[in-house]
Formats: sequence, structure tokens, C-alpha cells
Amino acid sequence: MSLKALVVGSTGVVGQNLANRLVAEGWTVYGLARHPFDAVSGVLPVAADLLDKDALKTALADISVSHVFFCTWSRRPTEKENCIVNSQMMANVFQSLPHPENIEHSALVTGMKHYLGSFESYAKGALPETPFRETMPRLDVENFYYNQEDLLFDAAKQYGFSWSVHRPHTIVGYAVGNVMNIATTLAVYASICRETGRPFVFPGSPMQWHGLTDVTDARQLASQVLWASTSAAGRNQAFNVVNGDVFRWKWLWPQLAKWFGIEAAPYPERRSSLEQALSGDDDLWQTITRRYNLQNIGFGKLVSAWHTDADLGRPIESVTDMSKSRRAGFLDYQYTPDSFFDVFERLRAEHIIP
Repeated sequence: MSLKALVVGSTGVVGQNLANRLVAEGWTVYGLARHPFDAVSGVLPVAADLLDKDALKTALADISVSHVFFCTWSRRPTEKENCIVNSQMMANVFQSLPHPENIEHSALVTGMKHYLGSFESYAKGALPETPFRETMPRLDVENFYYNQEDLLFDAAKQYGFSWSVHRPHTIVGYAVGNVMNIATTLAVYASICRETGRPFVFPGSPMQWHGLTDVTDARQLASQVLWASTSAAGRNQAFNVVNGDVFRWKWLWPQLAKWFGIEAAPYPERRSSLEQALSGDDDLWQTITRRYNLQNIGFGKLVSAWHTDADLGRPIESVTDMSKSRRAGFLDYQYTPDSFFDVFERLRAEHIIP
């Protein structure tokens, strides 16, 4: 069977980069989203709401694929609702594909909340000692990642395909409108600081400023997903995935500032709120947009400061172990400063930031 993929969430930061990699490798790629657009040349758009099973069945009626990649989720007010809704979205895809028995492999992208807890309990209470390892047990809290994993395992048994789970740290990559996008959020923040003279202050916790951490380039994640989906060593396994280097924000922050031609402000040795710092800047961004003839995308679609605050505000050192996939044969590496600079360059080239 030829390699045909269904990328669920093809317009997000994970889905876009994965779809781009698959197309480059010669796959036939169907991109499923509520509002698909030409984010990646060569992707066949499929429009449907994952919670509308009838519409989903209609959209997938003539599609048979060898691989299914889950790269999306839906945030709800409570974790109990997150568990119900996100599991139902996955179940609906498997039940709506006309030939699920043809699936060879299905991959699920989750993240570090597997180790740190859901939004309701994020980085609170007794937490595992880093580095995070795949052998660590699940936390005794509700977490929609766990529900999604269990549903994937059950579907794999029912339809006879192999599976893989991928747990990235903070994802750095290009996507517009993504609700968890640290690179674009920091690019907008730095651009505003340059235009207004505001200090470019690191908004995170002292632990994140001084301690070691790592991140995941969306392209590195795509590489691991592709490897696991086509390699015997990647089947029926869960893998952490990060760039492969470690850094301290106090080392990286001045480099980000320099890229924008500004100075990094002295760290005040306390956590602040980027969401609060950027609140009310919608009109200011419109002014900047007009001044530099930028794409009129909208402040709210570019900035996800609430999520950046969560990433940078953790009270524990966050380092991820990748020994498992390395020992299995995945050896790709990505230099973290370049992860940010590459996104910044594309945002500027596409007239999204000045």
C-alpha cells in the first residue's frame, strides 16, 4: 500500500510542520481541520468538525489511508470536559474512516503535561524529579493525555495497527493562529518593546531563568513522528522528543533580544505576567501593522501569552530525557537558538512582524 496520511489538525504548529515533512518525503497527505487552508503546498484539504460525526463521515467517505496522525486538541473549561471531548474527537476519526482496517500506524502527539499535570493541576503538588523519562508513572490526576493514549491503544487492538505517542516539550515552530505558540508570542512582544521602548523583561520564574530547560522544534517533532511511523523500533512505544540541547533562559534571552535589535532588560528575580503586560495592546498592534504594512492577522491570533506564562513560569527545572528514542535509532538534533531565529525570519519575510 502506498504511503497515505491523514494529518488531524493540519493547520496547527505540529500538523503544518508534519504535513510539510510528509509531502517532502513523497507521501499523499490529507489535511483535516475545521477550516483548512493552503498552509502546506501539496496537502489535500479535508474540512470537518471532529465532534460532528455525521459531517466527519461525509468528509472522509472516499479516503483510505495507511497512517493517521493526531496533532490537535480542544481546550474546555475543566479537565473532565477535556477528557471527554478530546477522546471523542479521536474516536470519531477512527469510526468515520471507511476502511480503518487499512491503517498501518497511528501516532498521537501529547506533551509534557503528561509529567506535569493538566492545566488545573499544572506543576503543582508532588512532581517528578527531572529529567522526565517515559518510564515515569502517570500522575494521580485527571489528564486528557492519558484518556487519548488509552483510546489509541484500544483502537490499535481493534483495527490491528501499530501506534506511537510523542511527548514534546514547549514547541517552537511556525504557525499563525496556534493557541500555544511561544516563538510568535515572543516575536510580537519583542517587536512591541522595540517600537515603544518598553523593557524586554523575561516574564518567567527564577527557576526557569536560572535553571536548565529544553524545547522542541516542530521540525524535530515531525522528524521523530516520521521515524517512529516507518521504523520497527518506533512501533508501540511512547517517546519524549526535544531538540537535543539544554540551555538556561538567562543565556538565550539576550540572544533573542539581539535579533530584534534591542537590549535584554535585567531580570527582576521574580515572575511577572506576559499576558498582563500585553493586555490592551490590540490597538497598538494595529498601529504597528499599518505603520509597517504588515498582514492584518489580528493580535489575538498571533499572541498566546497565557500559555507562554505557563511554560516560563514553572517552579521546577524542566529537562527531558531522550535516551529511549536515541537508543532505538532516532538521532536527529536541532540547535535551539536557530529554532527561534528561523521562526522570526519567516514571520518577518511574510510581513507578520516588522
